[in-house]
Amino acid sequence: MTLLSEGPSAIDDIASPWLRTMRQWWTLTARGMLKVLRNGEFLFAFISPAFLALCFYLPLRKVMDSAPGMDYGQFLMPIIVLQSVGFAATSAAMRSAFDVTGGINTRFRALPMSGAVPFFARSATNGVLLVVSLLCGAIAVLLIGWRPGGGVSGTVLLFGIALIIGVLLALLCDGIGLVAGSPEATSQMLGLPTMILGMVSTGFVPEERFPEWIRGFARNQPISQFVEVMRVADSKEPMTWAVAQPTVWWCLGLAIGAAVLLAIGAKKVRT
Repeated sequence: MTLLSEGPSAIDDIASPWLRTMRQWWTLTARGMLKVLRNGEFLFAFISPAFLALCFYLPLRKVMDSAPGMDYGQFLMPIIVLQSVGFAATSAAMRSAFDVTGGINTRFRALPMSGAVPFFARSATNGVLLVVSLLCGAIAVLLIGWRPGGGVSGTVLLFGIALIIGVLLALLCDGIGLVAGSPEATSQMLGLPTMILGMVSTGFVPEERFPEWIRGFARNQPISQFVEVMRVADSKEPMTWAVAQPTVWWCLGLAIGAAVLLAIGAKKVRT
């Protein structure tokens, strides 16, 4: 009754901070999307998985298809989709690193703006790029012969898993970019682990094709576990807790790592 008796100005005074925050978030999100368009990231979102698919599918298809029950296009699908979300995560890391080196975060501190607004704007941009990357990854694997094997529910589960992994990786990499503080350091921090985990995984070749001494690592590292649960989702096999458990724990680890790095990065930005 008090607000109504005081007229519209009192309501506007209460609503204005929220509206101002939303306008700031929208402005920064639009800025991020324009940079994505100018940098050609949507184009590279398709080129990245397509190039990886062709580089492995063309030379290895005949060798792998000769194995009993092997369809290499189907086999490659999870790692190509993960490559797509990995591209979006790497872009997220570089985006936050450029914000640090470009001094934009320093300018933001001088404005009447919540410190969470730049983070949520980057997250919105990263989310759009992640969805586009997943669509591009789906097109790439369809081109090399993948066809959904788990029906509608299995396909939804498959890309739902990929989306969750992508969101967690984007948050983790956003924190890495803030902590690293420069695009060069960010690239170095991401390059070697990504290459090792990707190549020494069961995404490209079955576990039995690895030397015996490294099979344990190849089987249990996170990329292989993500690949395994995605393959089960894309099949007629039931999704049991035994299959899903390693991926759940790795996702929890990614979430904790992302929270820690983002907290450290936010503190670094404020100082």
